Amino acid sequence: QVQLVESGGGSVQAGGSLRLSCVASIYTPWTDMCVAWCRQAPGKEREVVATISYGDSSAAYGDSVEARFTISQDRHGKSVSLQMNSLRPEDTAMYYCAAHLEPCGYAGDLEVGLYRYWGQGTQVTVSS
Repeated sequence: QVQLVESGGGSVQAGGSLRLSCVASIYTPWTDMCVAWCRQAPGKEREVVATISYGDSSAAYGDSVEARFTISQDRHGKSVSLQMNSLRPEDTAMYYCAAHLEPCGYAGDLEVGLYRYWGQGTQVTVSS
């Protein structure tokens, strides 16, 4: 069983930065897990913005955030962060941490339907 808890959301002006954190409570080894940050804006479908594979820390990004967002894991393997720079109003959304219990696939597992475990979400609002 995996429980995920997000923190770090808030309001920021366009061009600003925020850092989100996802803490996991897990009762199986960390090494076989793919963790994703996903977001959903009002009226839009949920999308995966970044993933990281435990074990080798390989990362993948959605086209809309690449070069602006960075996903990372702490060295103790208990949390995953999303550093968001150069934020835009279109980044406004509820951000969710999600996971499944296998390493991320070669393509980075940038599909929402792959994830079994979800956090409750944290709101990010970017004003122009």
